[in-house]
Amino acid sequence: MKPIWNNVRFSAKTAFWAVAVSLLLLGSTLAHGPGGHGEDSFTALQALDKGVALYDKLVASGKLEESWETGLNRVDINMRGEEYVVSFSRNEGDPDRLFIFFNEEGEYTGSNFTGE
Repeated sequence: MKPIWNNVRFSAKTAFWAVAVSLLLLGSTLAHGPGGHGEDSFTALQALDKGVALYDKLVASGKLEESWETGLNRVDINMRGEEYVVSFSRNEGDPDRLFIFFNEEGEYTGSNFTGE
């Protein structure tokens, strides 16, 4: 059996790299996060990396159906209060968005389909 991503035009890994390159092009403002240049600060790019890794595990384990990978159309990173929210949107299906949350230290704080 061939790995699923051999047949997928737009995978979570593709989304990760597209967003990562976009963040790098935006300059150091987003990449350094709210903590500045300090070694201990968790950044938006690190949130994206951890979010995509968890997302890949959920798809690979079958906890998210295949359409979450084949129909993925957008990945966003936002700050909500003092936590990072990495959201994944797919073209079709209900629910159509998955939210993964990390605190400012980079610790996973939860995930859901509502964003709350």
